[in-house]
Amino acid sequence: MDDQIESHEPDSDEDDFGLPARLFDEVLDAVEAGDAARLDTIFEPLHPADIADLLEQIDARDRRALLALWKGGMDGEILSELDDNLREEIIQSLAPTELAEAVRELESDDVVDLVEYLDEDQQAAVLDALAATDRIAVEKALAYPEESAGRLMQVEVVRAPEHWTVGEAIDFLRRSDTLPDQFYHVMLVDPRMKPVGYVQIGRLLSKPRSTPLRDITEESFRTFHIEDDEGAVAYAFNQYHLISAPVVDDDDRLVGVITIDDAMNVLDEEHEEDILRLAGVGGESELSDSVRETTKQRLPWLAVNLGTAIIASLVISLFEETIAGLVALAVLMPIVASMGGNAGTQSLTVAVRAIATRDLTTSNVWRVIRREVAVGLINGLAFAVVMGIVGLVWFGSPMLGAVIAVAMVINLVVAGLSGVVVPVVLDRFGIDPALASGTFVTTVTDVVGFFAFLGLASVILL
Repeated sequence: MDDQIESHEPDSDEDDFGLPARLFDEVLDAVEAGDAARLDTIFEPLHPADIADLLEQIDARDRRALLALWKGGMDGEILSELDDNLREEIIQSLAPTELAEAVRELESDDVVDLVEYLDEDQQAAVLDALAATDRIAVEKALAYPEESAGRLMQVEVVRAPEHWTVGEAIDFLRRSDTLPDQFYHVMLVDPRMKPVGYVQIGRLLSKPRSTPLRDITEESFRTFHIEDDEGAVAYAFNQYHLISAPVVDDDDRLVGVITIDDAMNVLDEEHEEDILRLAGVGGESELSDSVRETTKQRLPWLAVNLGTAIIASLVISLFEETIAGLVALAVLMPIVASMGGNAGTQSLTVAVRAIATRDLTTSNVWRVIRREVAVGLINGLAFAVVMGIVGLVWFGSPMLGAVIAVAMVINLVVAGLSGVVVPVVLDRFGIDPALASGTFVTTVTDVVGFFAFLGLASVILL
């Protein structure tokens, strides 16, 4: 066994973390040979996250063969690490008894995360496998709105009366056999079960036994309501450097706790969705998606892009005679549009990110707009000089160089302006700026770029 574990250590030319490339070959060889014992030996030293990565990176046929061979190997921690779409696929392949056994040892928040994706029969199988108290907790959490604090929290909470001392709390922790696997704070509650503060475990262990718990509470204490949006919760964790925080019901009673790992998962998912949506590939696109799913996600926005491209082409068609009279315009006009599109994407990316992190607000939006316009003007002037020289040297026409120089300035200024204004306006109307901004900004820069360049050319050169 030691030799096998040692064989999976990464080579010196590979990353210290993640999966070594040869591991994939070992796994696929074991699957092809039908060697379940060998597969168990390979997987035994691996972290659940690494096994999840491996399952995501092999193709669907090999994955089905692996799961058919590796009966009983799948556990709840691996399922929790999988991408949502692949998790659903694997869950569908598991027998109800296998699935129930896999999730039996998970914390309540992780069980909720898995169960909400299941059909009724699989949900029933999982819930039947849970202890009565756990089942009630999961069913109650599923009754809360999706993407709410109630869905995100775990009900396993370490609580203590606010009048206790350090010694009483330590004695309680040592006697208890129902503590969560991981916890960071002891929540202090009043007689009505309302959380009034929390004590970090490190401070609890470092203080004299006679110290009242209320004297060593953390200033960062804040609570969340069960219906608070999980995105707002994740923002608060990141903004105020929280490690864990209590969740309360309508009567302000403690019903659960949210921990930093779950909050950061939400933040990571939102950032990932923003990146994917900016590229127009859907907020849930994964490498493990099928051709059909990937096509379904990308086709709508490609259709939208086609429509906006037609609009830009219509602008060009207005200047057919101008282009026919000076062929050099056809050579140079893509440069103006391309530079504007890239500059707009730069401003757009910064603005969408700032909106997501709540750094771009009504109090500073005009300052940001002025900054982006100024940056666009400066960049436009710099590249105008370059393109003016290109127009003169390439085509021997000073006026052509002047036309493309002026068009470059106009389009880069508009790009900087639209890169901020478009996502801000969409956000005000409740439309996800990450999803729709790119198409609008590209359309604006294409239309303005072509119109400015060809319009100036028709007036000055012809």
